[in-house]
Parts: sequence; C-alpha cells; structure tokens
Amino acid sequence: MQFKNKVAVVTGAGGGIGEGYAMRLASEGAAVAIADIDEEGGERVAKAINAAGGNAIFYHCDVSSPSDATALAQAVEAHLGGADFLVNNASIFGKIEYIPLMDVDLDYYLKVQSVNMNGALIMTRAIAPLIERRGGGAIVNQTSTAAWVKNGGYYGVFKLAMNGLTTNLAMELGPRNIRVNAIAPGPVGTPAMLATVDPDMIEGIIQGGAVKRIGRVEDMADACVFLLSDQSSWISGQILAVDGGFIMRA
Repeated sequence: MQFKNKVAVVTGAGGGIGEGYAMRLASEGAAVAIADIDEEGGERVAKAINAAGGNAIFYHCDVSSPSDATALAQAVEAHLGGADFLVNNASIFGKIEYIPLMDVDLDYYLKVQSVNMNGALIMTRAIAPLIERRGGGAIVNQTSTAAWVKNGGYYGVFKLAMNGLTTNLAMELGPRNIRVNAIAPGPVGTPAMLATVDPDMIEGIIQGGAVKRIGRVEDMADACVFLLSDQSSWISGQILAVDGGFIMRA
C-alpha cells in the first residue's frame, strides 16, 4: 500500500500491459484514472479494481486529442482531487500495419505518430500541472526495444522519439519536482503482441536474450511501480529495458 492516498492516471489501460499497470497500482493503494478509447475494456478494468476493494474511474480519452486530454485532467481533478503519477502507455500496436517507411500511407503514418509519439506529450502537458500542484510526483512513458533495432520501422522510429521526449521532459519537469522515466518492453505475451508479431520473430528475440522466456505483464508492472515510487527518487531521464537482456548497452 505504498501509494495510499496517491492518484495515478494510466492511458491505454483497457487491456494488455496498461491493464496490468492499473491493476498493480490499485493493489498498491493508488486511486486509478483509466484513460482509453476502448470503453468496454476500460469499464471492465475499472469494475475489476473496484470489486477488489480499490478505487478506479474510467474516462474515455483519445490521447492524440488536446481537448480530450484537457477534459480528462479536469475530470481527474474534480473527481479524484488531482494526480501524483502519469503512465503514458497508450499506443497503436495491436495489428499495426508493418509497411516500409518508403511505402506506408502518409495519413496512416501520421495517425500512428499522433498517438505513439505526440500522445505522451499531449497527456503530460495536461496532467503535469495537476502533479505539480500536489507537490510533485513521477511520470513513466512506455517506449519499446524496437527503438534500438535497425528494422523497427515507423513504430520503432516513434518509440525512439519517445526516448528523446522522456529525457527532455525529465529536464523540463525536474525543477517542478516531477521525475520522468520510460520502460522499454521486449516481447510480452499479451493478445496484442501475439496477434501482431510473427512467432518466429518473438522466438528469435527470446533466444537472443539472456533470460530465455517471453515477458510477462507482471514484469512491466514491477518496473513501473519502482519508477513511480520513492525507491527511485534519484532516477530521472532513464530508459529501462525490461526485455530479458535482449538489448544490452555497456
């Protein structure tokens, strides 16, 4: 219950890793604002948290929309009293179209960019003032090990940009007592991953890592809790690869 009396906003929490983040933060005592365009999934997760004795509210929010982000921030402040944490997890990933950069339809490319890269900045601009008003807190961005591979495509390009966004926001928000870090997952056994990535590619990543298994949502949740907690109070601007040792940087 280390997050008792804290409020966390988690985007893309209607399923997958985001759901795991929301459930884990609630189990640690945080009230959780679940932000997603998936109303069915978001409501389901909120009901599960509340049924377990936690406190969660679902809000429909398109992270690429500044007006949606502003409305979310206003609702969180009105209903939950503000925010201490933000987890920028929302992303277009499940069944994403893997098309070379030279061929991808520009409108589709920009749509993915608006969520996978711009969304984190839009949400941070909306929620950071709430965090600052409560004395500071922490933000975790969801990036990917795809940012560091040579064939990550436009998905990897946007996640690489997320790494840069993380370090820049860490410097800008540090004086406001807000730490900003990121988690870069390897392959995690979510329905979206299994439906999107070729099984042979997943197996290749597993065998290329130090720990020979696929990732679990719990692995990501453990990292998220650490980066939001006071245990990481002197850590900011860092990208933590949680991938079984597939990516190693000396």
